[in-house]
Amino acid sequence: MTEVARPLSGKVALVTGASSGIGAATAAALAEAGAAVAVGARRRDRLDALAARLRDAGARVLPLDLDVSDEAACRDAVRRTREGLGGLDVLVNNAGVMLLGTIVGADPEDWRRMLSTNVLGLMYMTSAAIDGMVEQGSGDVVNVSSTAGRVARRGSGVYNASKWAVNAFSESLRQEVTTRGVRISLVEPGAVDTELRSHITQPEAREDSQRYAEGIRQLRAEDVARAIVYVVTQPPHVAVNEVLVRPTDQER
Repeated sequence: MTEVARPLSGKVALVTGASSGIGAATAAALAEAGAAVAVGARRRDRLDALAARLRDAGARVLPLDLDVSDEAACRDAVRRTREGLGGLDVLVNNAGVMLLGTIVGADPEDWRRMLSTNVLGLMYMTSAAIDGMVEQGSGDVVNVSSTAGRVARRGSGVYNASKWAVNAFSESLRQEVTTRGVRISLVEPGAVDTELRSHITQPEAREDSQRYAEGIRQLRAEDVARAIVYVVTQPPHVAVNEVLVRPTDQER
């Protein structure tokens, strides 16, 4: 492929939650665009399979055992990426859980899991990466949020809260670093055909979510990955701060 067709040649990206879904698709799309890619997640067998596939396609790949709720692990992942791949230009904070359900009668452990992963994990990864990006005067942090960060609904209150926190954190950070060459972007998907809803612990909420998903043409993980690549391949003077991507069939 020509250099024009590979706009991320010479760049290094780190993708969290890369063992499946949007994360795996994003790692593949970034690699296809020319980036060397560090892929982090807890399921090492899936990471190794992804890394092998990307290497077969000619990419440089670094698999990382990573639980983003562990601050030390986040710092180690960024350090290993910079040492192993020669830098860090793009951080995609994709790791997340979607444990939908009512607030009344909920298991607070679901809340802890969502806030630890969706909010603190994203913050830990950003904290580990941002100083180096500011020092080099360039970089992209893409935070994968959700339409749930815009509209609160019955049955998803704490998930809503976690994504609203991501949106607020992202905008505040954007204002801090945008004049120093670092771009902060939100990508907010609607309903995506991934395994997230299968992890919902409240049976009624899981069934409702599955029923809704089966009634529409959902986004594919690759659709969201293309949006992320679009964001990070803009010229340096262009910052795409938010991309909202819904299925055509999704009303809200």
